[in-house]
Amino acid sequence: MAEKEKRERDDKREKRESRRDRDEDREELDERVIDIARVAKVIKGGRRFAFRTVVIVGDNKGRVGIGVGKSRGVPDSIRKGSERAKRDMHKVALAGSTIPHEVTAKFGGAKVLLRPASPGTGVIAGGGVRAVLEAVGVRDILTKSQGSNNLLNVAMATISALEQLVSPEELAAMRNKPVDDMRPFWEQAAKRMGKKPEDL
Repeated sequence: MAEKEKRERDDKREKRESRRDRDEDREELDERVIDIARVAKVIKGGRRFAFRTVVIVGDNKGRVGIGVGKSRGVPDSIRKGSERAKRDMHKVALAGSTIPHEVTAKFGGAKVLLRPASPGTGVIAGGGVRAVLEAVGVRDILTKSQGSNNLLNVAMATISALEQLVSPEELAAMRNKPVDDMRPFWEQAAKRMGKKPEDL
């Protein structure tokens, strides 16, 4: 009997700890709602209205996800979008506060160009592009968005571009060149001068 009670206590403790760990993980994630749209479905009796919400979730350390939630109420659609974004998070190769190299991607009618920028530049972006980049942890970048202004398409194009990024080490191995040659020019200049990139 004593063993059974001990097992039950241990199980309860484990459940509490796992719940606490999940809560801590949830607190660390950066969650952003970038679009709430009213949508309609035509049915036999007329039209049924609902809300479609686009949610971006990131950990500010190189992981980001996007989720779309639909429901007849806004809070439910946000919750569904958030859950889907957390289930579908992507790992992104970053280079300090920026990205390792220039990259372009398209999704639907939206086209997004991302360029690395030196420390202190900030996030030069707007709308869906800015939300994705800040959630993933990028602090210095130059961007250009062309074509469709649909926030979902723009955000998806941005994530598609981020997925194409490779680290300087991988790039050097592919091109058979030294790793230092693959780093941004300001990092190369700082290394030659014996300074940190942010001190230039």
